[in-house]
Amino acid sequence: MDTRAFKRSLHHSDRYNRRGFGLGEEVAGSLEQAYQSNLIANLRENGYQLSHGRLNVKLAEAFGFCWGVERAVAMAYETRRHYPTERIWITNEIIHNPSVNDHLREMDVLFIPVEKGVKDFSGIASGDVVILPAFGATVQEMQLLNERGCHIVDTTCPWVSKVWNTVEKHKKHDITSIIHGKVKHEETLATSSFAGTYLVVLDLAEAQLVCDYILGKGDRESFMARFAKACSPGFDPDRDLNRVGVANQTTMLKSETEEIGRMFERTMLQRFGPVELNDHFVAFNTICDATQERQDAMFALVDEPLDLMVVIGGYNSSNTTHLQEIAITRGIRSFHIDTPERIGPGNRIEHKPLGADLEVVEPFLPDGPLRVGITSGASTPDRVVEDIISRLIDLADA
Repeated sequence: MDTRAFKRSLHHSDRYNRRGFGLGEEVAGSLEQAYQSNLIANLRENGYQLSHGRLNVKLAEAFGFCWGVERAVAMAYETRRHYPTERIWITNEIIHNPSVNDHLREMDVLFIPVEKGVKDFSGIASGDVVILPAFGATVQEMQLLNERGCHIVDTTCPWVSKVWNTVEKHKKHDITSIIHGKVKHEETLATSSFAGTYLVVLDLAEAQLVCDYILGKGDRESFMARFAKACSPGFDPDRDLNRVGVANQTTMLKSETEEIGRMFERTMLQRFGPVELNDHFVAFNTICDATQERQDAMFALVDEPLDLMVVIGGYNSSNTTHLQEIAITRGIRSFHIDTPERIGPGNRIEHKPLGADLEVVEPFLPDGPLRVGITSGASTPDRVVEDIISRLIDLADA
C-alpha cells in the first residue's frame, strides 16, 4: 500500500480534520477546571518545592501534560462541542491516563471495544465521528474508517507523525526499519503499519541479538522464534538486515534509543567498512522533545537527596514507565501510581513495581523528616498531581 498517497488523499477529504474546530476559547474553562491546579502553579513559582511540617516535596522541573497531549485532549473536547448529537468514538484511549478517559466517557464519548486484543469496529456506522488518539492509529484503521464514511478527527501528535515519515523514507529506499519500541503498544503498531520491512526491538539486549546476527553470530531458527511477532510479514533476517535504519516509539528512554542507534552503526561499520557504511545504515532523530525534557528533569531530580520517589501516570504509559526506570537505577525507593486513590486509607499505598503486578505496601511513609521526589508522565494532568500531594500531606500530618 502506498501510505503516503493514502495520507494525502485522506487529508484532502472533507470528512477529515486534524486542526480542531476553532473552539479553543469555548472549551478552555472545562479543561482548566478538569485538569489544571493552582497548587502546582504555585510550586512552579516556588522553585518546584513545597515544605509542610516534616514533609519536603520536590517536583521535577518538567513533568505532566506535554503539548501533544494538551492538543489531543482539547481537540477531543472541541469535537464533542462541534458534534453535540452525533455518536463519537475513540479508536483507543485518547491518552494513557484513566482520569482523562473517564472524563470523556462522562461526555458520552464511546471507546472502540477490544476483545482478546482485537478491536471491534462493527458498531461504527457511516456518519459517526471517530477520534484518532495522540499516539495515532494504524493505516488500516484509518482506511476502514474512511471507507465506512466516518468523520475522522485526527489528534495524532506531530512527533509521532514525524516517525511515520521516517519509516516511509526507509520504505522508499528499501531500508529495513529497526523500531525501538514495545511491539504491542498502540504507537508502535501504528508506526509499523506505515513501514515497509521492519523489526521491533524492545531494549539493548534485543538490539544486541540483532547486531550479533548481522555479524554472523546468531542462529536463524532461534532468531525467528524470538522475533516472530515483532517483524513484518515475510521477514528474512539474511536478506532484510543488510540495510537498516533506526526509528523509535517516541516515549522510549532517550539514552537507550541513542545507544541502539550507535550499536547498529558500529555493527554495519564492522561488517561493511567505512566506505559502504552510508549504503547500509541511516539514522534520523525521532526522539520526542517532551519525552527528552521529562527524562532530563528526572535525571536531575534523582541527583537530589531523596527518601522516596512517587511517579504518577497510567500503568500502560510507556513514558511514565521509563521515568520509573530512572529512579530504580539510582536505587531510590520508588512507587508508580496512576490515581490519588492508590494512597490510603491509612499509611498504605497500592503501586505497580516495574515489570510486576500491583502490590500494597504498609506502612508507606516512614517516621521523621521526609524528602519526597515527584514526577508525572506526559499524560498526567496537574490536578492529579495536586491530589496526590494533598494525600501525602495528610499522611505526613497524621
